[in-house]
Amino acid sequence: MIETAGLLCPESKAKFEKVSLSRRTVTRRVELIDEDIASELNKKAESFNSYSLALDESNDIKDTAQLLIFIRGINDSFEITEEFLAMESLKGQTRGEDLYDRVSAVIERMKLPWSKLANVTTDGSPNLTGKHVGLLKRIQDKVKEENPEQDVIFLHCIIHQESLCKSVLQLNHVVNPVVKLVNFIRARGLQHRQFITFLEETDADHQDLLYHSRVRWLSLGKVFQRVWELKEEISAFLELMGKSDDFPELRDNNWLCDFAYAVDIFSHMNELNVKLQGKDQFVHDMYTNVRAFKSKLTLFSRQLSNKSYAHFPTLAMQKEAPRNAKKYSKSLDDLHREFCRRFSDFEKIEKSLQLVSCPLSQDPEAAPQELQLELIDLQSDSVLKEKFNSLKLNDFYASLDEAKFPNLRRTAQKMLALFGSTYVCEQTFSLMNINKARHRSKLTDQHLRSILRIATTKLTPDFDALAKKGDQQHCSH
Repeated sequence: MIETAGLLCPESKAKFEKVSLSRRTVTRRVELIDEDIASELNKKAESFNSYSLALDESNDIKDTAQLLIFIRGINDSFEITEEFLAMESLKGQTRGEDLYDRVSAVIERMKLPWSKLANVTTDGSPNLTGKHVGLLKRIQDKVKEENPEQDVIFLHCIIHQESLCKSVLQLNHVVNPVVKLVNFIRARGLQHRQFITFLEETDADHQDLLYHSRVRWLSLGKVFQRVWELKEEISAFLELMGKSDDFPELRDNNWLCDFAYAVDIFSHMNELNVKLQGKDQFVHDMYTNVRAFKSKLTLFSRQLSNKSYAHFPTLAMQKEAPRNAKKYSKSLDDLHREFCRRFSDFEKIEKSLQLVSCPLSQDPEAAPQELQLELIDLQSDSVLKEKFNSLKLNDFYASLDEAKFPNLRRTAQKMLALFGSTYVCEQTFSLMNINKARHRSKLTDQHLRSILRIATTKLTPDFDALAKKGDQQHCSH
């Protein structure tokens, strides 16, 4: 590294040679940066008027259960902070009480008031959501102890629920052969190389197939699209290898019609999935996308029942499509019902979300009594109307006079602080698996936690102060 730096900046080579890059030095600096970021987060947390937690659990390479906790807080100026809060390692059982003990310890250590906890979002596993002994029940009881009027909003990750909805489509007779086909081609090195060569020789649009991973929500739709586009080349390759009898589905027109339907509906679901992903998203925006998709499903079902394939271009090319139109229409109706059933927790707060995201169009009489007069004042003020159209939502609420709109500001703070998904946790688990991998399995939990905090933070460490602190320690190498 020093040699490379010397080539790029020869005038600074002497300075680079003085930089210590021993493993002890690197470890110490990682620890210092972690401490500085944690300290900065502690300072910000002191000003939170409301905060939410996103929780998810997964095993690392050593089968240690790691509970990731992210915090999303909002202060009086409507500044939103979304940061890695903690990683708790569970060596034994992972019951609801075990998880509660760890979460409680983190909250106490951070000196976060339970009374300001607005929401907890999880992946919906039983040890987290149990009604009687789960983590969420214990959290609600603890919050009630401090503030009997406070109700914590518990949400099941909106992306996870969207992914689970696929099961009602009953397309396993299509999914299993496609995954088997991809695994057959890619599982053996020689066979895989031969397939790539075959695609090159036939000038195919793509140069390879994609693997499907159950962990990655988007992968199935992409795999289906790629296999469909290469189905002619795949059939020819299987014929060449003498394996075409192992996959008779590729010669079955009814199966190919179902495959085409699966390609189109998974493509629509992938579009929704992409919209739901990402950090710093407001829950009202995420739920708006879900509501829009439910309306699209109603439209799709009605059009397919009338043998119209405007939004199903792959299916439209199949001769068997008209004969199966009613079956596909019913499948979409089932999917719509599953979306309505699964997102019931978001429906409970839908009115509050709409009130905060679109206050100018809300009927004051339909709003909670403590907000009615404030809504009328807001909707009657032309200056505030202009601000609403020109400012970001959190900046708009920050601009409201606290003396005039106290309840509206408080409601907005709670809704804007909500976590709609555990996306930040899932993304961080990917980082965990990269850093604590098979050849680096002895990485300690403490250092893994430091690495994850540094990799995910949006806070900027005070590097000048850290550099001086490092110089003062004079550690030997």
